[in-house]
Amino acid sequence: MFEGLPILSLLTFIPLAGAFLLMFMARISKEDAQEQLAKNAPRVALVISGVVFLLSLLLTLDFDSSKAGFQFVEDTSWLGGGIDYRLGVDGISILFVLLTAFLTPLCIFASETSIKSRMLEYMVAFLILETLMIGTFVALDLVLFYLFFEAVLIPMFIIIGVWGGKNRVYASYKFFLYTLLGSVLMLAAILWIYNFSGQQLGAPTTNMETLINELKIPGGVQTWLWLAFFASFAVKMPMWPVHTWLPDAHVEAPTAGSVILAGILLKLGGYGFLRFSLTLFPNASLELAPLIFWMSVIAIIYTSLVAYRQNDIKKLIAYSSVAHMGFVTMGIFAFNLQGIQGGIYQMLSHGIISGALFFCVGVIYDRMHTREIAFYGGLVKRMPVYAAFLMLFTMANVGLPGTSGFVGEILTMVGAYQVSPWIAAGAALGMILSAMYALHLYREVIFGEQTNEKLNDILDMNRREVLILAPLAIMTIVLGVYPSLITDITSASVENLIANFNTATATTGN
Repeated sequence: MFEGLPILSLLTFIPLAGAFLLMFMARISKEDAQEQLAKNAPRVALVISGVVFLLSLLLTLDFDSSKAGFQFVEDTSWLGGGIDYRLGVDGISILFVLLTAFLTPLCIFASETSIKSRMLEYMVAFLILETLMIGTFVALDLVLFYLFFEAVLIPMFIIIGVWGGKNRVYASYKFFLYTLLGSVLMLAAILWIYNFSGQQLGAPTTNMETLINELKIPGGVQTWLWLAFFASFAVKMPMWPVHTWLPDAHVEAPTAGSVILAGILLKLGGYGFLRFSLTLFPNASLELAPLIFWMSVIAIIYTSLVAYRQNDIKKLIAYSSVAHMGFVTMGIFAFNLQGIQGGIYQMLSHGIISGALFFCVGVIYDRMHTREIAFYGGLVKRMPVYAAFLMLFTMANVGLPGTSGFVGEILTMVGAYQVSPWIAAGAALGMILSAMYALHLYREVIFGEQTNEKLNDILDMNRREVLILAPLAIMTIVLGVYPSLITDITSASVENLIANFNTATATTGN
């Protein structure tokens, strides 16, 4: 369908072109037309992001899931010296592109009523953010990946810092500094790999396929390089104990910012582990897997307990995200089919469920302007439609069978059990704790006694809010009962990843 068409470049840069279009229109418009342009900006951004979603859907339908390698590859000379503009997708990355393109229009649609100032600039920031997120998932050059991966920080920093809550400046700087400092080490590692590739392969390169298939990094050096990449990916996910920036960022971010932060940006770390840690540094990954397992279990149990003690709904969901990302890292570093498939599934499922939960928080925050759990109670009587949606997403977050949350968690636990029953047991305890804090939240907000008179006039969800949550609810159920929609696409790439990993660790000494 897309033969001869640079479809990945179009997917990546259409939002950026839309952002420039909005800025150009603002610059040439007369002063009396500025207000009308700001009013129309969400509609323009929605059309642009809708086109991107349609293209990503067609791309997924045209993707040949029986092939393990990269497809729709674009390769153009860029900086020279072995650093090229190279894009492509495989069975792993294409679904993250689709998830990004799916969530972005929903965020833009939701923001039209919740954002009260500088609407045009907000939409510009969101469109630029979409370009950078998609670019991260499709980049097949190490330098190009790093540029997209790091540039994502800028629009999210602005979104939190300008349109966030009262402590937005503190939260935005904490988010920026945590993630930037971790990535400086990754940049140093990339420079070392570039120079080493020139010595071993005859010419330096940052082509990811060439590095993965041909570069043989000595075992001792692998460990240091693995740790450098780990410093960046662990903060991005985030893993315990470098997770403390996330609750602050979520609490202060506007609703759509929290959705993208939890739905997409946290997945960049897990994607990085799959794309680089297991492929470029297989022996170091095998050697340090026990560290990842215990960090994952601690994250699952500890942050679940912390979530239970929260008074702010957003902060509770933020800590639950850290716990769910523990399942992801546990599955990835099990190095088996069930674990890695489960890790990918968990990331995609969590992107939908956590995004929906943050939208649900936004619904009541827009009405009452508070996220304190104690403020609410008895909403089932005032907002029955809202209560039904929140029930579904709460159950999915707990991992109820029949929802997408169950599939990812059970697959990662099966994969971990093959490595260590104790690790799987720790994760199972975390599932129990997740039910504890999630059902506690639902009981207090929905079924608790209504003691606050301010809730007497609260209105149920309107048509816009139903239209936002309905697609997320449908996907939560569909992926829960039909998981092969994802596993059929990822299986060939995952099996190839595992085969290459096993070959590398079997033939190379640690």
